[in-house]
Amino acid sequence: MVVLNRIYTKTGDDGTTALGSGERRPKYDLRITAYGTVDETNAAIGVVRLHLGEAREIDAMLGRIQNDLFDLGADLAVPQRDGKAERLRMLSSQVERLERDIDGLNERLAPLTSFVLPGGTPAAAYLHLARTICRRAERIMVELAARPEEPVSEAAIQYMNRLSDFLFVASRHMNDNGAGDVLWVPGQNR
Repeated sequence: MVVLNRIYTKTGDDGTTALGSGERRPKYDLRITAYGTVDETNAAIGVVRLHLGEAREIDAMLGRIQNDLFDLGADLAVPQRDGKAERLRMLSSQVERLERDIDGLNERLAPLTSFVLPGGTPAAAYLHLARTICRRAERIMVELAARPEEPVSEAAIQYMNRLSDFLFVASRHMNDNGAGDVLWVPGQNR
């Protein structure tokens, strides 16, 4: 359990922050950027949830996702090292649950005939915003994982990849199962 009695510690005043392992890194470090962008994704999902109306099924899914994103941040905050006690890590079962949620929502959607522009209902527009932040987090995590000294769990990267798909499908669901999607018309304004 986490206990936060004191919010400010002043230890970051020198431009560094601590990983979950206690190691201090500059605040611009790529690992810090990775879990910071995961946190940004989570905050955007919090905004989405304010605009869902009666969409209780999506709200429940997003609530589970927000909790998973804290797990993912914890995973990133403690780099995996050989011979060290294992910390909280993302699991393939979390990825599989997202896949089931995507499949369940996607089977109700109208087929796509074009790319979808971010928009439609407020909830759909905010889901698209969360999706783009999620994609950025995934790119940063992949860049981090490309560094041999910076391991990132495979399940963490897979989770973010599936999450962006989920957010896209959920946005279509919130646009009357795709009927209210705003479609791209190539060359429309030429």
